[in-house]
Amino acid sequence: MSNQPPLLSMLPLTPEQLSKLQDATKDLSTAQIAWLSGYLWGQLNPSVVSTSATVTSVQVPEQETITLISASQTGNARHLAEQLRDKLVENKLNVGLYSASEYKFKQIHKATTLIIIASTQGEGEPPEEAIAFYKYLNSKKAAEMKETAYAVFSLGDASYEHFCKAGKDFDERIAQLGATRLLPRVDADVEYQAVADKWIKQLTDILKNRIPEQSTQVLQQTQSGTTDTIETSIYHRDAPFTATLLTNQKITGRNSDRDIRHLEISLEGSDLQYQPGDALGVWFNNSPEKVDELIALLWLKGDESVTLKSQTFTLKEALLHHCELTQNSAPIVKAYAQLTRHEELLSLVADKTQLQQYAEKHPINEMVRQYCAQPNAQDFVDILRPLTPRLYSIASSQQEVEDEVHLTLGVVRYDVNSRAYTGGASGFLADSLKEGDSVNVFIEKNVHFRLPEDDSAPVIMIGPGTGIAPFRGFMQQRENDAATGKNWLFFGNPHFVEDFLYQVEWQRYVKSGLLTYIDLAWSRDQAHKVYVQDKLRERGNEVWQWLQQGAYLYVCGDASRMAKDVEQALLDIVMEYGNKNIEEADEYLSELRLARRYQRDVY
Repeated sequence: MSNQPPLLSMLPLTPEQLSKLQDATKDLSTAQIAWLSGYLWGQLNPSVVSTSATVTSVQVPEQETITLISASQTGNARHLAEQLRDKLVENKLNVGLYSASEYKFKQIHKATTLIIIASTQGEGEPPEEAIAFYKYLNSKKAAEMKETAYAVFSLGDASYEHFCKAGKDFDERIAQLGATRLLPRVDADVEYQAVADKWIKQLTDILKNRIPEQSTQVLQQTQSGTTDTIETSIYHRDAPFTATLLTNQKITGRNSDRDIRHLEISLEGSDLQYQPGDALGVWFNNSPEKVDELIALLWLKGDESVTLKSQTFTLKEALLHHCELTQNSAPIVKAYAQLTRHEELLSLVADKTQLQQYAEKHPINEMVRQYCAQPNAQDFVDILRPLTPRLYSIASSQQEVEDEVHLTLGVVRYDVNSRAYTGGASGFLADSLKEGDSVNVFIEKNVHFRLPEDDSAPVIMIGPGTGIAPFRGFMQQRENDAATGKNWLFFGNPHFVEDFLYQVEWQRYVKSGLLTYIDLAWSRDQAHKVYVQDKLRERGNEVWQWLQQGAYLYVCGDASRMAKDVEQALLDIVMEYGNKNIEEADEYLSELRLARRYQRDVY
């Protein structure tokens, strides 16, 4: 009686032959094994395959994976990258989707097919998650990429001077490193979907001709291992949830020059889930008073019929609900000049710098007031940009507030030619909505601004002004989790008496011991101005010690000045107490970014 296992005894191979076969094939890929199977079958069926030479001459390419990197700030680049990935997989092309922060970018020169979808933030800077990647590409360490074919889709906002600069920089630098463009870079404004759909189709056709189709098995294996996932909900940017405003409370003093509100919004019935660090997207309506004023300035009535995205509205409906009116831009000024043929405005358009400055200082109503005309209603709305939602850092933990979401809102108020203006969304939330009114919202995940998974890790939070918002949520979460890690807050605003946001809550956290340190910078309470970066330098030695203990650094607030000043203070601390030069200090912060220990939510 045989001692072999039943299945083995049924094989037409001896144990020795089976062992040799397993050794010979253990390093082969799925595609190579499939090819070998066909080759051996062909050897046994010469009538089907005329000669063995015919079979062996058919070169089945190595499995090729398209490397797709999203560099996203508010989620748009990420969503677009997911659309492209799904289209490529639908066409049986192998693709690995990575966020810029998770991709091992020092291996980028090994990518034979590379696609980057990048947004731009602030003054032409890359998104937070792509800063380390961007710095590496532009360093002397970046390897040549002569074997790489690539494409870049760049997302931006034409109202900013450095439109799509991050995407342009990626495109130009990769070309400098020797890579070959698959097609020219595309720079898309806020209304990007139609342009993106065309680009996705064009790129997919190019890649289908370049890369062989993969088997379903290979696609499934690769997809399961290369793509990170994002939670989805039935409510999103294009299908928001109709929530209820519960609380609208001013939390700055009556003598403060800042109007900052604490808002509480009910999400009951939505099943929307969020984590501290996420943002709330808010759809808003333009000010009815400013819309009526604009219609009068145009010498129109408001009942004129206009078409937007194949839908028909009255002019007034379009201006109230569908067109951006609070952010002028150079392209709008240029288009209005061409529409009205005002000589003075046309001459302004010829100077790029003056054009940008004029757009920044003159809201659309002021521009129309200054250069009066009576254009056709359709021609006028055609030069405007579509209304887009605003994103606000969430100021609560869902474990604490359950079916609510809290915001810390700075109301934008300013005068132009002695006429009062407010920000679009902030004015809507603060002035137009009353408690009990409805507002359309959605959750925008921010996986790159998260508390450490280790509850014992120390946390340093730097958030002046409304930058305090996510840290209120952080502390609620740490308290609910009974986290043992130390917590340190740096907060600043003009005046202690008028502008100490959530003072009672922070004092309670200090008293309970949850908040280990709180350093406060009141910029106008003394002759010399004091900011959070000054407080950081004062406590530099202790900050360095916390970092050596594994602390996580978080910065939230203004990108143009505060975040840059804070980063310089951090570099100074690393140089002084870490005994490093500027290059080494910069590399140290990059390493913290890659380890997710230096995270920023700046705007």
